[in-house]
Amino acid sequence: MDKLRGRAETLKTARLLGVEPDALAFLGALPADDVRRFRTECVAALYDRAPEMLDRIASATKLVPAGVAAAISQKALGPRLAAAVAGRLEPARAADIIEKLPVSFTAESCGHLDPRRISGIVDRLDENLLVRISVALAEREDHVTMGRFVGHLRDSALRRILPQVSDAVVLRTGFFVDIPERLGQIVELMGEERLAAVIATAAREGLWPEALAVAGMVTGQQRGRIAALAAAQPAELLDPLVVTVAGQGLWESLLPLVALLGEEELRVVAGLPALRDADVLGGVVPAVVATGLWGEFLPLVEVLPEESRRVVASRAAALSDAELDALVREVGKRDLWDLVLPLVELMSDEAKVRIFALPAFEERPS
Repeated sequence: MDKLRGRAETLKTARLLGVEPDALAFLGALPADDVRRFRTECVAALYDRAPEMLDRIASATKLVPAGVAAAISQKALGPRLAAAVAGRLEPARAADIIEKLPVSFTAESCGHLDPRRISGIVDRLDENLLVRISVALAEREDHVTMGRFVGHLRDSALRRILPQVSDAVVLRTGFFVDIPERLGQIVELMGEERLAAVIATAAREGLWPEALAVAGMVTGQQRGRIAALAAAQPAELLDPLVVTVAGQGLWESLLPLVALLGEEELRVVAGLPALRDADVLGGVVPAVVATGLWGEFLPLVEVLPEESRRVVASRAAALSDAELDALVREVGKRDLWDLVLPLVELMSDEAKVRIFALPAFEERPS
């Protein structure tokens, strides 16, 4: 899911810097972890070099009651400057002032708060207020900011928030979550029925990339549940998933999920119209070469219609010797011969000779 993580990190960085995502398109060529580190450095550059004026304002707020400081924040500073000042205060003092502000003003300010200060402030806010702010952010469709905050919320608050936000909000917030380790717990809090509704919403509203991103960040068991729920969608809603994955080059996110499906579910996926499209099938082979996901791909190939398998075989036969050699070595390492040899049988005689002459194939134990 590196491409999806990279996309989310780029969008979050664009939001942080106040620029259009297209201006940061060059980040798309970098690994997601590098983009995340770049965003972290941007946070430090933006907030650690704040003008002295912010520290003077922050010091001044300590001299007046929290209610007065809140009034000044709302009427004189505005959401952006108020958030900047809050980031210079002790978390307890910032929380005291926030509790005196209108929820709508706080929700607007949240997007401008130093992300490193979120945990300390959230820990000190009343849970009722946290729930109201979260719902206000959802109403504003500020999914990037929700993604920053959600990982810091207590389970008790999340239980109250989840019923008040839409399935689409859950998906879009999950896509931007800053603490992926918390996402598994959020999925558990949702329960099976709500998770099924969220996946159905992904199918209906074309939010498959968001669903794939969420699936890539949860535990193995939860990933299997998501894969099964996706496979249970009507074919006319599931087929666009394959089309989207092919169009956006997201095979590295989809194939690990497909590998978790049972035989019947796998046959449902293999029967989708998109997987009879020669362009789609031809495009997946280079993606599998690049990601090394042969073990995840070959079980699907096994249950494809013969015409589709021939397309895959033809595309695989066109790989370079180095790529084919890497394939054979991976097959040997994972003992996938029963899956790959029927594919080789569908290749031309010339391709078979070339494959069986590969160093890795010759090294295969008899």
